[in-house]
This record gives sequence, structure tokens and C-alpha cells, in this order.
Amino acid sequence: MNLIDVGRTAMSALGTNKLRTVLALLGIVIGVAAVVVMLAIGRGAQAQIVASFDELGPDVLFIRPDFASGVFESELTMRDAYALVDPDLAPLVSRVAPEVETSGTVVAGRESASAQVYGITPEFLEVRNYEVKWGESVNASHLRNVSDVAVLGSSVAERLFGFRDPVGQSVKINGRQHTVIGVLESRGDSDFGSRDSDVFVPITTAYYRLQGASRVGEIIVDVIYVKVSNVNGVDAAIQDVDTALRMRHRVIDAPDYNITSPQSIIEAVSQGLTAFTIFMGSVAGISLLVGGIGIMNVMLVSVTERIREIGVRKAMGAKRRDILSQFVLESILLTLGGGIAGALLGIGISRVMSNLDLGGEAFRLIVTGNVIALVLGVSVSIGLFFGIYPAFRAARLHPIDALRYE
Repeated sequence: MNLIDVGRTAMSALGTNKLRTVLALLGIVIGVAAVVVMLAIGRGAQAQIVASFDELGPDVLFIRPDFASGVFESELTMRDAYALVDPDLAPLVSRVAPEVETSGTVVAGRESASAQVYGITPEFLEVRNYEVKWGESVNASHLRNVSDVAVLGSSVAERLFGFRDPVGQSVKINGRQHTVIGVLESRGDSDFGSRDSDVFVPITTAYYRLQGASRVGEIIVDVIYVKVSNVNGVDAAIQDVDTALRMRHRVIDAPDYNITSPQSIIEAVSQGLTAFTIFMGSVAGISLLVGGIGIMNVMLVSVTERIREIGVRKAMGAKRRDILSQFVLESILLTLGGGIAGALLGIGISRVMSNLDLGGEAFRLIVTGNVIALVLGVSVSIGLFFGIYPAFRAARLHPIDALRYE
């Protein structure tokens, strides 16, 4: 009996009791769909985070104070930032952009918006790869004169002025009058680090006027962005920056700052998400195991119901391997059919969820070909594993005992 005949016989047997076949498939269908959706969520989250950090640029470093270092009054200053541009201390550093952060309410006429307000320097746009859509950005003169000027993110500009040109208009930031000198190009609110909903002022204005700091002493900054001249030299640049800051802060052991790069963040987040995806996929895979037990139960019932049929086939010359291959193939066809249906259901659910709008952000799911291949392979393996025992039980039946069975 060749494989084609065995397949036809198996399909005919499965079609004899359609309701039981469908019920047996449900466990596999639900399990496969759950695994596909869980893996799609993990892949989508990982891809979205990686893409978001990639937009920051692989050649940009972030330096922030480390308040957990145990160093009293851990802080970074403007002088720390500009010391890093020294070619003798950090030859791979091309630009630095210190930043001061505060929050505020921005008012234009009857419209208002809550926003994060950032004090920046002229190097900010180049270091962070932003572009001005209208007007201009902060320049050195604005810093020297502590000018009350502002650059708006695209979302803030639209909220306050609609379709009107904001350049030259006045806005109040925390009650203080500022002149709008520019609007940034939109980067999309859903992207990490998007500044569409933010407002930018000269760093001196943010520090002295909006934060009300004393003019005695240095400007203390919240973060220093460092642009590396060569993307292949990021690791070397980190070492140079670390050495320079250790010298300035006079620390030997634990530094009072953190230096990170988008790549290091991507690697850490990817590792965490990979572990989470595997865990969620394993949890969803439990339903596949339950479905496999259901398949075994159905196959055992099928063997019991078809004992006389097995006896007749053996009496007509069917060999043990023919009976064995038929029942194993029936089990595999059941799980493979359930796997295909479950994969299609999982793809459909993933597409529906990808179109959901959660708080203005798209919920992205990614179904890849290797995921589909994996779940189908697991489905076939489950059919093989849980179908072997019923198949061996059928193949071991003695033809005389089978013909006598009532």
C-alpha cells in the first residue's frame, strides 16, 4: 500500500465523523493561533523599539547624572559638555549638545497646551538629527542674551495656531512672554524620543528664567548628547568621554554619571523582549499540548471503533506498517490541518490588533514566515508524538481477535 493510498484512506476515515474531527481540531487551532499572536506581539514590540532607537542615531551617546552612585550632589554642567569637544581628551567627539528639562504650560491667545520645555544649544539639531520646518532654531546670540524665544514642536504649533504660521507670534511659557522663531519638522508622536509635543528655548533662558536658578555658578544640565565622528568608533569614544569626565569630576571608582548609547539600549531591551516573547510563547504552547492530548484521545476512540475494520484489512493482506502509517498519518493530518487553520486565525487576529489605536499609538504586531513554519512544524510533531501510541495499538491487533470483536 503506497503513501497516496494510505493518505486517501486516512482522509476518508477523518471525514466519516466530521463533528468529532472538527472538535479535535479546535484545541490545535486555538493553541496555534495563541502562539502566533504572542510571538507577533513580541516581535512587533521588539521591532518598534529597535526602529525608534535607531532614529536617534547609532553615533549619539547619552550622558546623565547617576544619582544612585552614592556621590553627593551628582551633577553635570555646561563646562563638562564643552570639555568633551577637546580633541586632546576625546578626539572622536564631533559635537555636544547639553540640555535642561522643565515642564510648563504654553498659551497662545485662547489656546493652551501642557508641554515639556527643553533648554537647548545651537548644536542640538545637528546632534539629534532634527530639522526646522519654518523659521530658525536657537543660536549663540540667543544664549548670550538669555533671549525669550521659543521653537515649537509640530504638534504644539498645530494645537496653538492651527494652520497659521506661528513664526513671529507670541506665546506665554509659564506666564512669561516668548517669541516663536521656528517650528520643527514632525517626527511622529509614536516614535521614541519624538519632540513633536515639546517646546525648545535657549538653555540659558530655561535655566535662569524658567527654572529661576541663580546666575552664580555653572549651568547644571540634565543630559549631554554627544555625537561621535565615526559610528565605528562609538566604543572608543565612550572610553575617551569616561576618562575626560572622571578627570573633571575627580572620581576613581564609581562615576557619578552614566554613559549609554542607543545600541546598548537596543541590545538590553531586545534581550528582555526575547525572553518575554519566549515565555509568552511557551505559555501559549501549553494549549497546544492540551490539544495534542485531545488528538490522542480521539485517535484511541477511533481505533476502538474500527477494530473490525483493522481485522478485515489485515485478513486481506495489510501489513502492520500499513495500519501503523495510516493512523499516524491521520493524526498528523489532523494536527497539520489545525495548525494551518490556527496560523491563518493568528495572522487575522494580528492584523486586526495592528489596526487598533491605543491612546494615539499603533499597536504593532509582526508575523514572520519563520514563526509560521515553527508553529506548523510543532503541530506536525504533536500529531506524530500523540498519534504513535494509538497507531501502535491498532497495528498490534491480531486479525482473528479483531474480526471477533463486537
